Amino acid sequence: MQWSDYTTGERIKILRGKGISQADLAEMTGLSVATIQKFEQGKQMSLNTLLRVADALGVDTSVILGQQAPRRAMLQTDRTMMRALSRTIHDTAAGLLPDDVGEGEAGALREAIDRCWDSYWKGEYTAAGALAIPILPQAAAYLRDQPVGQQGPAWGLLADGYRLAAYVANLMGARDLAYAAIGHAQVAAEHSDDELQPALVASGRAWVYLRDARLEDALKLAERAAVDIEPRFSTATPEQLTVYGSHVNFAAVVASRMKNKELVKDYLSQSNATGARMGNEHRARGTLFGPVTADTQAVGIAVALGQTGKALDLISGITDGALGKLTDAARNRFAMDKAMAQADAKLWDASLDTLEKALVEAPVWARHQALPSVIVQKVGRASTTRIRRVSELIGVRPGVEGGFAPATRKSAL
Repeated sequence: MQWSDYTTGERIKILRGKGISQADLAEMTGLSVATIQKFEQGKQMSLNTLLRVADALGVDTSVILGQQAPRRAMLQTDRTMMRALSRTIHDTAAGLLPDDVGEGEAGALREAIDRCWDSYWKGEYTAAGALAIPILPQAAAYLRDQPVGQQGPAWGLLADGYRLAAYVANLMGARDLAYAAIGHAQVAAEHSDDELQPALVASGRAWVYLRDARLEDALKLAERAAVDIEPRFSTATPEQLTVYGSHVNFAAVVASRMKNKELVKDYLSQSNATGARMGNEHRARGTLFGPVTADTQAVGIAVALGQTGKALDLISGITDGALGKLTDAARNRFAMDKAMAQADAKLWDASLDTLEKALVEAPVWARHQALPSVIVQKVGRASTTRIRRVSELIGVRPGVEGGFAPATRKSAL
């Protein structure tokens, strides 16, 4: 059933979900419970009332009217955060700062940005977005207060804030907002005095391109960013190696999506060399890289290239101890790649074991991933009971139109 097939009242009820009662929505909108009940039963709303209900539910009016479907993974808290993040990005870029914005301080802003990245790499994307919302106006206020000629570091902090916002928007599927935020990040990066900042933003833009299926553009940008910051290994700092390794790894990922095996081989060679030079995982500038990251990324790349045997061989050499050095999100992504490789090898039960374990351990992260549904579709010959159990964790039900459909109206979001 398509989103537009529901009535307006049904869409309001679905958007409320189990977390918001009719009484809650009445209080949020300033309407009576009886009025909310009538709307859900089919009574028409005035434009003013429609706007109030849409704002309370954290969606555009077009979603309530059925003109645009909400994203399946989005809960009401996700939608509310995204609307606030959108306003903050656009207002900050226009110089419209809140009247009560405090005077920013470099050390406090850097700590806030680091906390935001921590949430992001734990897979807590709504929390990361919520943390980014106050960072942007505070960074803009800090920039405003710096003397002319001494604004370079402040521009760098603002670039980090916009890049964080772009990453959250991109992962949440708000592509236009991601493009806007990464564009603002680029302007800020070009004004900063940080030699790594422009390349970090370029890599972020390349990721937006990748999610938007602009593979050639993503590859060109990823390659350019990697070349721009290629360090001398003999003198490179751990921070420089971390950023460079992440860039060449991403270039390899994009090349694998384009099925360019020679280019993949070249970039993986550079990635492995960088990881070996580092010796251990290192976190810097919102990313983590090292030998384990290089190895786990190689698994996903082998899966993308259809090299199932190679992927399984690589997986067998990665220990649980090594995985413990990764961020939560990187470890979860490795589990998805492992489950996909097992599914491609027709190891149905092993694939479901891997997938189910990841879904149980990281349900918040999994809500925003498309790969679990793809894996379940591949595992067509496993136990029906097990498939249904895993499908419930994802929020889909098998067997509809050759694939999957929402398990309930609530899960259609």
